[in-house]
Amino acid sequence: MPYRRLPNTDQARLRALRAAIKAARQQFFGEQVISFKSLHEAESFLMVFEKQMILYKQTLENQVNANKQYQQVLYNARMYISHFIQVFNLAVIRGDIRKEHKLYYNMDTEVHNVPDLSTEAAIQEWGQNIIDGENERVRGGGSPIYNPTIAKVQVHYEVFKEYKSNQRLYQATTNRNWEELVKLREEGDAIILDIWNQVEEFYKNETPYNKLQKCQNYGLVYYYRKNEKILTPDS
Repeated sequence: MPYRRLPNTDQARLRALRAAIKAARQQFFGEQVISFKSLHEAESFLMVFEKQMILYKQTLENQVNANKQYQQVLYNARMYISHFIQVFNLAVIRGDIRKEHKLYYNMDTEVHNVPDLSTEAAIQEWGQNIIDGENERVRGGGSPIYNPTIAKVQVHYEVFKEYKSNQRLYQATTNRNWEELVKLREEGDAIILDIWNQVEEFYKNETPYNKLQKCQNYGLVYYYRKNEKILTPDS
């Protein structure tokens, strides 16, 4: 007799539940293969499981779409921060701005390279540094940097922070729905296992071939072992 194996994908779980429910609805009174309690549990669970699958898919798609927008916002923030620092450093090199004023921006007075902006944390750190530094320097009488102005940089920086916060919310929602789906899978597997056990028990006295056919009608999935003989009506 081939061996059975529980579903290992969500679509396979759906097929198993639907097949069992369909077959159970057609069973005759007095020939109760699956108990009414198990049938009710399967029907109720199927609705919840399908709803959760759709919800998770939607939240995942929302996160992916939001991430595409976020990547553009991230790129803009990085570009403006980098451009501002380059213009500022050139002004220091030309002598238009005293190098000691770099301390307002938490910059090394002897280094004129753009800092590493490859991470979100670096963008958040350096964005705040140059906004605070420029405002403090200008309040002290210094001439503001133009092209880009710090106001323009701050607009893109604030948008970046807003999108970053929203992206965390999208991720949290997606993770929460994923965790709920995982819990439901465990519940679904238990329901399927219970149904399959009932079906096999009901048809235990049938010939191997008939048992296989009737159990498969209830959604049971069987696999032949290597070199195992395929069952036939004469088996």
